[in-house]
Amino acid sequence: MAPNLFRLLLVIVTLYAFLRGGREERAAAALCLVAAISTTLLLAPLNQRFSVIEIDVLAVDTALFVGFLIIALRSPRFWPLWISGLQLTTIMGHAMKGLEADLLPKAYAAALNFWAYPIVLILGVATWRSQRRREQDQRPLLR
Repeated sequence: MAPNLFRLLLVIVTLYAFLRGGREERAAAALCLVAAISTTLLLAPLNQRFSVIEIDVLAVDTALFVGFLIIALRSPRFWPLWISGLQLTTIMGHAMKGLEADLLPKAYAAALNFWAYPIVLILGVATWRSQRRREQDQRPLLR
């Protein structure tokens, strides 16, 4: 259920960002979408999933972090820093598995998946705020 809920949320927010967001929101949405598809394609077979470090998923998560960080460094907005930090927390989940090989697969999976929800929600709010700013900038000033 939860993966389907995330996919639905991702599709809704991504479409919203592409239709109503600015350049930064569209870039972050594209990164999220590519990362989600890549992760799904690169996960180990179900019977082995999260029993060892998911190296391919770590690579995707790291690339996503770098993409978010580039957006954050170029943006005057604060929200890209938040999603960059949350993505870094996801990478720490991989480090946790590396440091503690006995970490239960479910705990490892939860550490990786948990922060995806707030990232997508922050992107949705950022898109809404960007849209509102553009609408307010287009209103004539009342005198």
